[in-house]
Formats: sequence, C-alpha cells, structure tokens
Amino acid sequence: MLRLDAFSVYRGPCPVVDDVTCEVARGECVGLIGPNGAGKTTLMRGALGLLPAAGESSLARLAPAERARAAAWMPQRREINWPVSVETLVRLGRTPHLPPGGRWGAADRAAVDHALARMGLDAFRDRTATQLSGGEQARALIARALAQEAPLLLADEPIAGLDPAHQIMTMEVFAELAAEGHAVVVSIHDLGLAARHCTRLMMLERGRLVADGPPGEVLTPENLARVFHVRAHYADTPAGPVFQPTETIR
Repeated sequence: MLRLDAFSVYRGPCPVVDDVTCEVARGECVGLIGPNGAGKTTLMRGALGLLPAAGESSLARLAPAERARAAAWMPQRREINWPVSVETLVRLGRTPHLPPGGRWGAADRAAVDHALARMGLDAFRDRTATQLSGGEQARALIARALAQEAPLLLADEPIAGLDPAHQIMTMEVFAELAAEGHAVVVSIHDLGLAARHCTRLMMLERGRLVADGPPGEVLTPENLARVFHVRAHYADTPAGPVFQPTETIR
C-alpha cells in the first residue's frame, strides 16, 4: 500500500524526515508515534507528494487522480468552509470515483451511508456541518475519508479533541478497516490507544525511524525514556494491552 525508500524531507538544509525506509501492507493499522516536532505530519504529507522530498514514495509517483483513488488523507487541520449538510460534506469523499460529469450511482450512495453509520452520524446527515461542535466536525471529516473507500487511509491526529468514547470508536473503526484488508497509517499521541488498536507502531525521533514493530516491542522502557522522556506501565490483560505513562524523566 505504501513504500518509502531512503525518504527524506528537508526544511532548508535541515532534514525534518531523515532517510526513512519502510513498507505498509494490507491488513496493517500502523500507529505513527513520536514527540512534537518528530516529523510525523511531514512524513505523511511528503509520502502523499504534498511536499518536495528526496528518495522514493510509491504514492508520490502516482498521477493525482490515481493517487486519490489509492489513498485517502485526513489532515490535522479541520476546516469546513462552506455551510453544507453533513451528507454533502461526506459525499465529497466520492469525488475520485465519479465519472466525467460527476453523476452519482448506487455504490456512491452506499459508501456515504456506510461512512455516516460507522462514525455514528446518521442522525446528523441533514445538519449544517459548520454548526456542529468541533468533535462532531472531526467525525464528519473522518466519515468523508472513509467514504472515499481507498485501500490506504492516512490520518493525522484524527482523535485529537474527541471525547473518550469517540476516540475509542474511531480507533476501533481503523482497526476494523485493517482487518477488512485496508491499510491505515494514523499519527497519534495517545500511546495507550495506539497500543490497544494498532497492529504495528513506527516511532520517530527527530525525523528518523528509531523503532518499528508490534506495540510491545516498540514501547520499551528504553525507547520511552530516550524518545519521550517518560516512564510507563505496560501490561497484557484479558481485556487487551494496557499502557499508561506514569511520570516524566528529567
């Protein structure tokens, strides 16, 4: 779904993403983790061809129309600029699939209905999107990305600002997408939710990929101390893995 080879993004002479090589396959829900400024957003934007980069990105090589069908993108900034209905907003996710003239079909309607239901927005479909709360707008924008039905979804801090129930629901949706054969890459600061719902974590530090693997192998005391400067409690329980940062390391 995504391959990066010796991939770097520069700001002036300084690498913001530095020589990253990785692959993301179908069935994976990948949590992109790291402290503020580690390069998570830049990595995703560069991989999509939205920033000039060195090295190779399998997505950036695609023509724009083909790329839009291959990958759905949910940026960190959430801006809804027109007072359209939630349903109309979510319909925009179908744009890459519409034929010339933009005529809708049954598959498009089904994709929109499924995305609205998945994000718990059926009752909001006729509401004006700009009048929703911040968290509701975030869910509507996630639904727009889901309606695109791309094999790969990249989401930049999609659960920021959501209440706990909707944070969990969103991560469950991402995990379900991966189980259905899609690939998901999600940047996330909540390491507890990342540990529970991601099949794999990629840890960035100052633009470099310093750990990559299952959550239990990435969230080690050594990595947490060096990259995040925290100690944490990590346990495998009958209800699934539980991870909680407990204190900073000064």
